This record gives sequence, C-alpha cells and structure tokens, in this order.
Amino acid sequence: MTNNPDLTNQAGADQEGVLTPDGMLQLVRDQQRQVEQRQLAPVIWLLVSWGVAWFVGFLMLWSAWPGGNPWFQVPGLVAGVTFGVLIAAAIAASVILGVRIGRGVKGQSTFAGAVYGSSWSISGAAFALVGVGLMQNGMSTELASLYFPSAFALMAGVLYLAGAALWRNVGQLVLGIAILVVASIAPFFGQPTNNLVMALGGGGAFLIAAIATAVSLKSGR
Repeated sequence: MTNNPDLTNQAGADQEGVLTPDGMLQLVRDQQRQVEQRQLAPVIWLLVSWGVAWFVGFLMLWSAWPGGNPWFQVPGLVAGVTFGVLIAAAIAASVILGVRIGRGVKGQSTFAGAVYGSSWSISGAAFALVGVGLMQNGMSTELASLYFPSAFALMAGVLYLAGAALWRNVGQLVLGIAILVVASIAPFFGQPTNNLVMALGGGGAFLIAAIATAVSLKSGR
C-alpha cells in the first residue's frame, strides 16, 4: 500500500509518514484542546443550574411581595422554600461539577478544582450567617430582602472571578463582572423590584454565558 503524499502532508507528516516537528506540535495542541474541552464541558451545566435557580427563584421572591408581580402573588413561605431549594441544588451542583472538572488531572489542578467547588457551599453559609446575625441585631425584613440577594450575588461574582483566574477563562471573567454589577445596582431599585433585577440580570447572565460556552466548545475554540 502506498502513502498518499497529500494526506500525509496535511497531517503534518513527511512523505514517509513520519510526523514533522510542526506536525507533532499541532498534535500536542489538538490533544490539549480536547482535554480542555472535556474539562470545561461540565461548566455549561453549572451555568444552567445557576441560571435556572436565579431566574425562577428570584421571580418567586418578587411574586411573593405585595406590589411585586402584577399578574399573581405567591405565598411567602412557598417562595422562600422554593428559592432555598433551588440555591441549595445549584450549590450542590457546583461542588459536584467542580470536582468533576478536576477529575483525571493530578496535582495542583485537582486541588484547585476541589477547593473551588467547596468554596460555593462554604461562602454561601458564611454570607447566610452574617445575614442572620444582622437580623438578630435589628435588621428589618425589608433590609434583609435587599441584603440576601445582593450578598449571594456578590459571592457568586467573586467566585467566578476566581474561576477565571484559575482556568484562564475569559467567559467566567465577563460573567463574574456582570454578576457583580447586577448585585451592586439591585438594592437601588428597592424591594421587591430588586428581586426582578436579580432574576433578569443575574439569571439571564448565567443562561447567556451557558449558551456562549456551549457554542464555543462546539466550535472547538
């Protein structure tokens, strides 16, 4: 069987079928790109989980307040429980997917993935305890409804900036900045409109980022 010079040259090989230095370098780059895509594929589901949690959860909170949703009102207990369950599920997904991202990679990458995933639950508990402490020291329900959404949003924004630094991912950098902006401006709208801002701005940012990540991975970039 004879070698096809055109095919071997396209593959970065010489006429005897031996990879040239440029071909070997391209092969390494292709394999590295495949590994990165497999590692970042779970990020799509992480973004979707947070996007759904924020969009549905904050819409529920907005609908629970008088003067919020003009079409219907949701009982406060139902809205609060739904929001808590959705956020807890998103945090659990972050822990699982964070570990999965580092699976198969030894050394510092595995440690970084585990720490990053655990940071969501640890930081979430810390922000929640601060809010409870403030309420026990006189913070009103109205102020608490402004604190908790923005506090958790600030947490998410900072963690996505950390993720961008860890994995050198521009998409996470943009998402983190967007969430920090939403978290910072939401209290100025007052309650309950701040919840609508969080649902549309924060939840929308997560879902848009998930779509952009999926398109980027599909295109191989």
